[in-house]
Amino acid sequence: MHFLDQAKIFIKSGWGGPGAVSFRREKYVEYGGPDGGNGGKGGDIIFEAVAGLNTLIDFRYTQHFKAQRGLPGAGKNRFGAGGEDLVIKVPVGTQILSDPQPIPGTEDENGIPDYEDQELLADFTEVGQRLVFLRGGDGGRGNMSYKTSTNRAPRQHGTGWPGQEMWVWLRLKLLADVGLVGMPNAGKSTLINQVTNTKAKVGAYAFTTTKPQLGVVQHRDREFVVADIPGLIEGAAEGAGIGDRFLGHIERCRVLLHLIDATSDDPVDAFRIVTDELAAYGEGLDEKPQLVALNKGDLLGPELMEDIAAQLRDEAGVEDVFLISGATGEGVPALLDAVLEVIDQDREDVADEGEVEDERPWSPL
Repeated sequence: MHFLDQAKIFIKSGWGGPGAVSFRREKYVEYGGPDGGNGGKGGDIIFEAVAGLNTLIDFRYTQHFKAQRGLPGAGKNRFGAGGEDLVIKVPVGTQILSDPQPIPGTEDENGIPDYEDQELLADFTEVGQRLVFLRGGDGGRGNMSYKTSTNRAPRQHGTGWPGQEMWVWLRLKLLADVGLVGMPNAGKSTLINQVTNTKAKVGAYAFTTTKPQLGVVQHRDREFVVADIPGLIEGAAEGAGIGDRFLGHIERCRVLLHLIDATSDDPVDAFRIVTDELAAYGEGLDEKPQLVALNKGDLLGPELMEDIAAQLRDEAGVEDVFLISGATGEGVPALLDAVLEVIDQDREDVADEGEVEDERPWSPL
């Protein structure tokens, strides 16, 4: 399955149905009064987070979503049926953002304007989370409702209220406990294959991983989710190698696992490049708990690995460095033990702080 983490779609709720113009027609009743019923309400646009989805690829092929119109009213005071709601199912971790519009008067010499900032409209973080995003239009009034003491036979009726419509961006941010980061060819895919049931592509060249992947780790009768993102290069936070897109997938992780290739020309510099990119991206990535693991110990041996670890402690200020081999599994159990400790501590901190619900009233338009 192809991975797609953002898509632009058009959504439109249904129009309300028109009210009816009708008069009673009964035997021996010469002047029957109005009996036109109201039109039905238009269908709503509803988003729902569901399990089993981890990509927005379906929205590449279907980009327009319109709910049904309400049906017209009828005589004998019959109301029109409401239009069917349209439920759009999205993966857990999906955000809905506004479509930024150009700002008048900001065009440069090439006629290219500045654009408004995107506004976060909704955030789906749990399975089953459901939101009425756009309400359908109310149905129009039938002529029965226009009857007054001075207007006994009204012929006016409501045509039905229009639905709401807008373009929005869907952006998927993976939900994982651990975010796996590092330079290209650091051995992240090899490690995630070692500790999960994921079959990530492995190769002896940079950028083997081209899309984020999730894997479930089972360790000491516990489970946690790891997100493996493609390797980061200098300038990733500004979009080099579309690194800004990849970094978005680890914003919600509890801990970052920073993997360093011990066989690289300068492991200390590699560590600094990645940490600098995390800080440049923002969103609190540089403040997250971070575990540092020096990988590919099977290629160097313990003495050289200890020397490089000492450099990381002395020159980069890394307190603890785990020496591992993703290929053989050496040192990995101790690393996973440390990961579990950080996850547990983070969960305790969140529980102590208490979760604050967003009480912002919903009004996209």
